[in-house]
Amino acid sequence: MKYAFSTLGVPGLPVPDVLRLATAHGYHGVELRAHPEEPVHPGLGLVERADVAAEFKAAGVEILGIAGYARVAAPGDDGPVLDDMRSLVSLARDLGAPFVRVFPGGGTEQGAAEADATAARRLGAAARYAADAGVRILLETHDSHRTGADATRVLGTVGHRRVGALWDLMHTWLGGESVAETFAALSPYLGYVQVKDIASADDTTPLPLGSGVLPLEECVARLSAESWEGWLCWEYEKRWYEDAAPLPGLLGPGRELLSRLVTRSG
Repeated sequence: MKYAFSTLGVPGLPVPDVLRLATAHGYHGVELRAHPEEPVHPGLGLVERADVAAEFKAAGVEILGIAGYARVAAPGDDGPVLDDMRSLVSLARDLGAPFVRVFPGGGTEQGAAEADATAARRLGAAARYAADAGVRILLETHDSHRTGADATRVLGTVGHRRVGALWDLMHTWLGGESVAETFAALSPYLGYVQVKDIASADDTTPLPLGSGVLPLEECVARLSAESWEGWLCWEYEKRWYEDAAPLPGLLGPGRELLSRLVTRSG
């Protein structure tokens, strides 16, 4: 397996500093949070995009994915959501990133069937230009569709190889789904896995990997048992929890823990 971390854990950090952290601690890649407050976002011009891609290539670090905020099941017109996805796909293409993350984001005023249909329709439309760009759009297990079973209701309807799943371990656990159940549901669609740790279902403040309640070891063991050789990406949500410990000092031990778990499972 390969290891990455998300820039959500180091909000606003310039690209050269992100790359120094990745290389210093043995991470193969970085998931870039695509938001206007970050150094890398869809508003970058072509020259700036080329510079970012060149920096990553020179450092020997891969751009795993572009973590966008399009909400594909949200109520409203399709146009703005499709425009958002198109801009994220274009950014990923220009940076050489294989994946784009999107959220479900279904509203409380919708029924599940309506939210599923909305998400499937939009993802199906976006799949066409994702295919042209050589990028895969991943629906994260999150908010209105937090379990693997929820996500596969949408993904099974879309039925396009350029649309898949991003398994956020915290959300499937909070949704009451076991690791085995999630893997069984998502394995035909799985792009990569976001790992993290928290104290409890009532306290989701990010913790160092292995120090909380999430079934991280079980997740890695299941992936290894199934001969899955993709990415584990540590999403440390420092951006939303100012009192959480700074991520840079945790990256080394976190990388070592993931490596031990993979070795033990293998």
